[in-house]
Amino acid sequence: MAKDEEDDLLPDKDAAKGFYAKYEPKEILGRGISSTVRRCIEKETGKEFAAKIIDLGAAETGDSNHMLEATRQEIQILRQVMGHKFIIELQDVFESDAFIFLVFELCRQGELFDYLTSVVTLSEKKSRYIMRQIFEGVDYIHSKNIVHRDLKPENILLDDNLNVKITDFGFARVLKEGEKLYDLCGTPGYLAPETLKCNMFEDAPGYSKEVDIWACGVIMFTLLVGCPPFWHRKQMVMLRNIMEGKYSFTSPEWADISEDPKDLIRKCLVVDPTKRITVTDALKHPFFNTVLFEQDIGPLKRSLSVKSRRFSRIADLALLRKQSQFNARKKFQFAILCVRAMIRIKRLRYTPEPLRVEDALRDPYRVKVLRKVIDGCAFRVYGHWVKKGEGQNRAALFENTPRCEVYNLYINSLNR
Repeated sequence: MAKDEEDDLLPDKDAAKGFYAKYEPKEILGRGISSTVRRCIEKETGKEFAAKIIDLGAAETGDSNHMLEATRQEIQILRQVMGHKFIIELQDVFESDAFIFLVFELCRQGELFDYLTSVVTLSEKKSRYIMRQIFEGVDYIHSKNIVHRDLKPENILLDDNLNVKITDFGFARVLKEGEKLYDLCGTPGYLAPETLKCNMFEDAPGYSKEVDIWACGVIMFTLLVGCPPFWHRKQMVMLRNIMEGKYSFTSPEWADISEDPKDLIRKCLVVDPTKRITVTDALKHPFFNTVLFEQDIGPLKRSLSVKSRRFSRIADLALLRKQSQFNARKKFQFAILCVRAMIRIKRLRYTPEPLRVEDALRDPYRVKVLRKVIDGCAFRVYGHWVKKGEGQNRAALFENTPRCEVYNLYINSLNR
């Protein structure tokens, strides 16, 4: 969009004197139905922020009043949860008759959704890093008796160091003691079964903070393998799968993933909310309780190597035996070798069998190296096609099995 056209979208200065007096708006970072997000600079300090400009005039009279009330409620909740390192910081609020300006800290890496699209999948180590932060942020939100109700990769921002910032509290609610909610809101693929029941059964028991745990399980599943657990081309089938908690770890992507993350996902995606894991217990799960030998010690070993040269294990052991006096550096290097041996033994069951050319030709997608190349190429070509929100179709790119009707036509043609 040309700069002149962007400037035309800015509110009139008379309608927002307070905002223009303190901040200078810059380029557009994102756009919604009735809002625009712009980078802005604080004139006094030169610091950069993100300004969400909500146009109240974009809605009809009744909707405008509802939007104003909903935004004020979101601001109130944002002020209650601000101060936590994994929750977006609300810097300033400006309100006029036609616009509301919400000034937030700037997260340069954008949404977790876009980051995942660029890398396709995350390793267990990176997933652990991000999910721990999400769970800690959700734990803080729940400690304030607040339920978010719309946790998804689109509502999680990343700063320069890939630290999580939970945002978009438009559907969040403050709960009274023992209170249950009954309204249907959120994104279909991340809705918990108890939320769907409220829209299907008159005697539904309602839902509470447990819906956020379910959403965390869906997010974690998506980070590890790139696609959500319940996606289906037909939304009714997807909703039925959610109600039944029907998902699986049978796709080729799960073959290289250890048991701990699978176990945590199973405990998050429990249909009965009373049996679902709590945030506190999730943070105590073995997936997050890593010890030294589960960490990547390669960089540490390289930093300790003499003149950055790589010694073989045999050379290191021989050197240690020949040394007559105590050498702390060499002793520590020997300890690292032992730790690495423990790692290899522990991960032996996850080590793939030697690749055979026949297997790679017959089913290349089952080979991890080839699968990453295939998925990476697919997302580079069709990344622009991946949608957000209700129409999210990321999982369609992972469907490597032929559709039944096409497959049947192919079989019939061969039989003729």
